[in-house]
Amino acid sequence: MVRNILISGAGVAGLTLAYWLGKAGFRVTLVEMQPAFRRGGQAVDIRGVALDVIRAMGLLDKARALRTRLKGMSMLDAHGVEIGRTVERTFSAGRLDSPDIEIFRDDLCELLMAALDEQTEIVYGDSVQALEGEDDDVSVTFASGKQRVFDLVIGADGIYSTTRKLWFDQEASVVKSLDVVLALFTTPNLIGLTDWQVMHRVEGLGVVIYPSRDQTELRVSVGFGNDGVPMRRGDVAAQKAMIVSHCAHLDGNFSRIADALEETSQLYYNELAQIRMPRWSGGRVGLVGDAAHCASPFSGQGTSLALVGAFVLGRELARYPDQPGLAFELYERRMRPFVLMNQDMVDVTRLGPIPDEIMTRAKTGIELSDLLEEVA
Repeated sequence: MVRNILISGAGVAGLTLAYWLGKAGFRVTLVEMQPAFRRGGQAVDIRGVALDVIRAMGLLDKARALRTRLKGMSMLDAHGVEIGRTVERTFSAGRLDSPDIEIFRDDLCELLMAALDEQTEIVYGDSVQALEGEDDDVSVTFASGKQRVFDLVIGADGIYSTTRKLWFDQEASVVKSLDVVLALFTTPNLIGLTDWQVMHRVEGLGVVIYPSRDQTELRVSVGFGNDGVPMRRGDVAAQKAMIVSHCAHLDGNFSRIADALEETSQLYYNELAQIRMPRWSGGRVGLVGDAAHCASPFSGQGTSLALVGAFVLGRELARYPDQPGLAFELYERRMRPFVLMNQDMVDVTRLGPIPDEIMTRAKTGIELSDLLEEVA
């Protein structure tokens, strides 16, 4: 019988899974390598069936109250001159008349954390360093040197999952690079942008800028081809220099924001990839969210896949607490077609938002009614 479960990673997938496991009576420990809850980050989307999951958690109204509320977007040329605008959609959120919710990642994670069972243990500033499996449990050694034993370990630790690297043996083959770098950073709102998004997109470069909910900061994303240059992990100065070099031909407000990049401490810089694994579990270890099946930010569905996948895994483990292998199998059988549909729609060469008809199919492409009825 599975009783105590370790989840590595306290992002959307990890927090959502912790919620559903706690509701089912499991003892849950979340370990997060960050030293504390981290504010900041870009807007993410809750779409289609993921709205049903949030509703089942009792968080739909709260999520709606925290939505970004952008009113439209402008397309700019390289000089920052507007060449088009729309009040029907934004690049990041899609159609503004949709019931889908665009929300900042930290706001969503804060909602999920507040909903956790009070018995859920959260350990900050530590991470999984080694795993040793037995028939009925997993011995875990943490970076802090502590050792503990759990009935199950679930990796919810992102696209470059340590859990996946430690437990599964095909790491080099499952990370499928998209040959694109995505940089996300925060600056002061130097340009007085209010409830509005601006973007510049030409072949080889995309820039999207929008304000925080209180309008005091700008959230900026810059995407460009990796040009065959190896990733400079941990070298923040080199990462900032790479961003500036790719935006050097832009002027107007773009140049002001590039200058402000030098001062920011909130920078995410990574090569985009998809995770395509033959199996998401092995023995007493499983994966969820980006660790299992990242579709990349270009899908616009990463957060929704995390919410739905964590719900499905949580419910299957609740159904079969004495048969975790079966629970993992049923979770994957239900989720895999949905995941593949979302991965396959990604096109890094697309200049505009994902067409509505493609997104509609992708965000609704899984049946959850039986699981939702169980928790209603």
